[in-house]
Amino acid sequence: MTQPTRTQLTFGPLVLGGNVFGWTTDRDEGFRVLDAFVDGGGRSIDTADVYPAWVPGNSGGESEAIIGEWLVSRGNRDRVEIATKVYSLAARPGLSPANIRAAVEDSLRRLRTDRLDLYYAHRDDADVAQEEYLAAFDALVREGKVRELGASNFTADRLVSAAKIAETEGLTPFTVAQDRWSLVERGIEDELVPTLRDLGVVEAPYSSLASGFLSGKYRPGANVESARAHAAGKYLDDPRALALLPVLDDVAAAHGTSVAAVALAWLRQQDVVAAPIASGRTVEQVEALLASARVELSDDELAQLSGATPPLA
Repeated sequence: MTQPTRTQLTFGPLVLGGNVFGWTTDRDEGFRVLDAFVDGGGRSIDTADVYPAWVPGNSGGESEAIIGEWLVSRGNRDRVEIATKVYSLAARPGLSPANIRAAVEDSLRRLRTDRLDLYYAHRDDADVAQEEYLAAFDALVREGKVRELGASNFTADRLVSAAKIAETEGLTPFTVAQDRWSLVERGIEDELVPTLRDLGVVEAPYSSLASGFLSGKYRPGANVESARAHAAGKYLDDPRALALLPVLDDVAAAHGTSVAAVALAWLRQQDVVAAPIASGRTVEQVEALLASARVELSDDELAQLSGATPPLA
């Protein structure tokens, strides 16, 4: 039997991905992007302590620091929901209770806030008993440092076991999941999505535009200048992804909107989805992403899009 969703977060029409801050978007442009997002009706911002440690010269935490400086400069902490994650930063690896405690304090300092609206385990940690890390997360909620807890990249079985432990031990449960999901990455639909539905956990999908492939820019023979061009370009070798493009084009034309807006609307209208996560490097990109909130796909359009790329494990 499907459980009612447990989250009290609002999310808004779209969650702004913060992985670009300190990578392809510097501080000043980041401030403009964040302003445009909030001014356009956005409410929820997603980041992680590891963003973007992959950039030469970075050590991680740069995204949180930019967001934190923006929050203070605008004085708008109560207008937005802030989510970040623990596990993946080299200096703060894993989900041991001691690391969770140290990592959350680091993130709060960089974000220049006294609480997180949502704190994710960025990955599961098989080296730490679930009872231990769930108790550590629960302590943060009880102390008021964190409002809700999320699980990113967890298997269905581990989400179920975490829910059972939380219920048995009287601990705060995971209320949000974050996983790779888009029209061309649908592997979570067979097992994980029904599990989320049964547990009353909502999904905030990442890579919702498949590294930019679902922006509509990537076509056979097109040369796109982007830091994500290699990741997005791989879908051009997938016949299913190529077959999806004309379907997206037709639906976008019918709504007078962009391919990206249609792809995001498809995700937003899945019953377990709270809001898709998408990042924009510029104000113009953010405004285009927010346009997805004005797109309401019909049942026929949803079925047409879903039928173009049936799930593959």
